[in-house]
Amino acid sequence: MLTIYKTTEQGLEQLESMVNGTWIKAIDPAPDEIERLVNWGIDVDYINYSLDLDEMPRIERDEDYTFILLRIPHRQPENDIPYTTIPLGIMIRGNTIVTICRYDKDMFKVLAEGKYRMMKTGKRYRFALYIFLESAARYLTHLREINRMTEIVEDQLQKSTRNRELLELFKYQKSLTYFATALRANEVMMERVQRMQIFNHYEEDQDLLEDVLTENQQAIQMTNISTEILSGMMDAFASIISNNLNGVMKALAALTIILNLPSIVAAFYGMNVSLPGEGSPFAFMSVIGIAVALTAIATFIFYKQDWF
Repeated sequence: MLTIYKTTEQGLEQLESMVNGTWIKAIDPAPDEIERLVNWGIDVDYINYSLDLDEMPRIERDEDYTFILLRIPHRQPENDIPYTTIPLGIMIRGNTIVTICRYDKDMFKVLAEGKYRMMKTGKRYRFALYIFLESAARYLTHLREINRMTEIVEDQLQKSTRNRELLELFKYQKSLTYFATALRANEVMMERVQRMQIFNHYEEDQDLLEDVLTENQQAIQMTNISTEILSGMMDAFASIISNNLNGVMKALAALTIILNLPSIVAAFYGMNVSLPGEGSPFAFMSVIGIAVALTAIATFIFYKQDWF
């Protein structure tokens, strides 16, 4: 799907055709839409790079264009991995900026709704910086969501002897791994952008790039902290679940022994041979008393050993 925007006096407006100073948003373009992009001067290789989910961040520059590939966060609650990252291609060519992505993300809606007052489609490089900034902000938002979800699972784990909650934490750990890899790659790409000085035309752009690098570094640190906490939590609760299982097994073993003691006494006095006290009128009560006494002694011993 291709959507064309241009900043006017009324704000960001959607157009039917491409003019100078527009933003072309391409979301999972169909073959005919890819052909339109190629006719507008976008190399098909860069379109394919942007749609390839395994592509890593980089920047390529020529006299006629600047191509930037950025990895942005992607939430997929229906998947085994709730959060991952996907590539976003940014092509700056002439007076036009083109964004190409596999999925229609909320960040595009936020940008189209005019979240950033100073963002204008005519200022292409500043527009790209605002995309960087919104991407870093999205990482921070998703990291807070992951922290909230892990806290909920942590509360469930405190009462659990199953592996379901640990597997749930493992999903978020994989999400954090994807985030950490993408953020570090984004940082390397942005540092290269800073060295190339392509955003040095205006002082505001330089300040905005510094803000982007700061936000990205904050997201990296937050990801590292969350990863360490989650890893420690998984190790701790794996030990807790193992200890809980050991406690259950000890209690069952003790209960088995206690229940077998009366059976052993009854088995001895059930033999078809002469036994001590068999002629006494209190023989039955004596057998019951011995069984109860042995059971009470075993119960006391296991209680002292903290098997219950």
